[in-house]
Amino acid sequence: MDFELKALSLVQASQLAVDALVVLVPDDTQGLEGADALSELVRDASRRGDLETGVGKCLSVYRPQGLKPVRVVLARAGDGTPAAVRKAVMVAMSGLKSSSVKKVAVLLSGMASDQPTVHSAMVAVADSTYAYVTTKPSATARAIRQVIVGVSDVAAARPAFRFGQAQVAGIELAKEWANRPANHATPSHLAEAARKLGRKPRIKTEVLGPKEVAALGMGAFMAVAQGSSQPLRFIVMHYQGGPKGSAPVVLVGKGITFDTGGISIKPAAEMDEMKFDMGGAASVLGTFAGLAELQPEVNVVGIIPSCENMPDGSAVKPGDVVTSMSGQTIEILNTDAEGRLILCDALTYAARFKPRCVIDIATLTGACVIALGAVRSGMFANRSDLADALLAAGDRSMDLCWRLPLDDDYAEGLKSNFADMGNVAGRAGGAITAAKFLQKFVAEMPWAHLDIAGTAWKSGASKGATGRPVPLLLQYLSDLQGETTPKKARAGGRTSRKA
Repeated sequence: MDFELKALSLVQASQLAVDALVVLVPDDTQGLEGADALSELVRDASRRGDLETGVGKCLSVYRPQGLKPVRVVLARAGDGTPAAVRKAVMVAMSGLKSSSVKKVAVLLSGMASDQPTVHSAMVAVADSTYAYVTTKPSATARAIRQVIVGVSDVAAARPAFRFGQAQVAGIELAKEWANRPANHATPSHLAEAARKLGRKPRIKTEVLGPKEVAALGMGAFMAVAQGSSQPLRFIVMHYQGGPKGSAPVVLVGKGITFDTGGISIKPAAEMDEMKFDMGGAASVLGTFAGLAELQPEVNVVGIIPSCENMPDGSAVKPGDVVTSMSGQTIEILNTDAEGRLILCDALTYAARFKPRCVIDIATLTGACVIALGAVRSGMFANRSDLADALLAAGDRSMDLCWRLPLDDDYAEGLKSNFADMGNVAGRAGGAITAAKFLQKFVAEMPWAHLDIAGTAWKSGASKGATGRPVPLLLQYLSDLQGETTPKKARAGGRTSRKA
C-alpha cells in the first residue's frame, strides 16, 4: 500500500480524482464554515441528523453533486483523539472494500489538530483492508493501492506520517508470518524471512543451526526441538542505527512455529491456533521491518529461538532434567511449558551484547489471557523506569499493556527436588510464575517480559493475527532516540512512501 502525505483543504479535497474520500468530522463543526460543496455537505448532513453524533457513525454518498470523488464517506471522529480517529476510519473503510476502490483519500484537515492522528488513521486504513491470501488463492486481495492522507500542515505532520509508515510495514509483516500455517512458517522459513530483512539498510542477520546451538550449550532450547523433524533455528538480527558503542535494546521473540504441547499434549479443540505460538517471533520480525522504514538512531538486536514442539519418540518427557546455557538445570515437569525453555537460553545469550535492556515477547501463558483478556498484554519488569517507559509507549501507540507483579514469593513453586528449578509452578498465578522462571536467567540486565497470549491473535469468525505488540515496540524504540543520540547526529534520515 502506497501512502502519500498531502496538504489538503476541504475545497482541494473535493476536487481530488479518487475512488473514495473519507472525511473525518469532529463533534464541533464550527471550523467547517466554508462555502464549498464539501463543507455544505457536512453541515447539511449534520443539521438534518443524517450524520449522527457518536464516534464511528458514518454517512456514505455516491457521486455527490459538485464533488469530484466517486464516493464520499463522512465519519464522526468525536473529539479527535487518536483512538476516536482510529475507530472512525476503521468503520468508514469497512464499507470501501469494493474491487473498484483503488485510490482513497483520508481527510484530517477538519480536525482541530490533525498531526497526532496521522499514524492512527494510517494504521486503521491498513488494518481494516488487510487480507491474508498466501495460502488462500480464492481470497479477495486488497484492492486499495494508494492512500492520500490529507492534513493542514505537511511539515508538522511528517514525523507522524513516517511513524505510521513504519507501523503499517511492521504490523503487516507480523500478521503475515503469524497467519501462515505451520507448514508454511517453519523455523527455516522464519530464518529466510529474517535474512530477507537483513538486506535492508542498517540490518544484518545471522542464523545458527543445531550444531552451533549445541556448541553454545543451549540444552533447554534443544530439548524442546528434539521431538520435531524440523531443524531448529536461532536467529540473530542487528539494526545499527545509533553510535557504534551505544548499548542496544535486545528483543527476544518466542518462535514456536507449532505447539502440540509435546508429550503433555494439548486438547484437539482449537489446537490449530497453536500456529500463532510464534507471535513473539513475528513481532520481532515486524519491528525490524518498521525499523527499516523509520531508521531511528538507536541500536537494536533481535533474537528469535525457533522450533516446533512435537511429541515423537525422541521428544523430551515430563520429569527429564536438562541443562540450560546458563548452567542452571531444569526439571521439565510439563512439556507444554516449552516457551520459557527456549526463551531462557536466548536470554542468557542476550547478555553478550551488554544491552541497555532486554525485552522478551511471548505467547506464554493461558493464565495471562484469563487475567487480562484480549485488551492489554501482560508486562513484567525488574526495573520501574523500563516498566513506565513501556506503559507510556503502549498508551501512545494504543497497543496497551499492564504491569503485573514479580514478588519473590511467587517463585517458591518452581523449586525442584531433582534440579535447580522446575519449569512450572502450578495453576495459581501462572503468568507470574512463568515470568519468575524467566527472571532467573536475566542476571542484572534491565529486563521486561511481554506476555501476549491474549493479544497476539483473535479467535472465532475474525480469527487471525493482530500484529501486536509491534506498535508498542516501535513507539518505545522511537522514544529512546532522543535519549541515546545527540540532535546533530539525528539530522536527516531516509523517508519511504512504501508500506
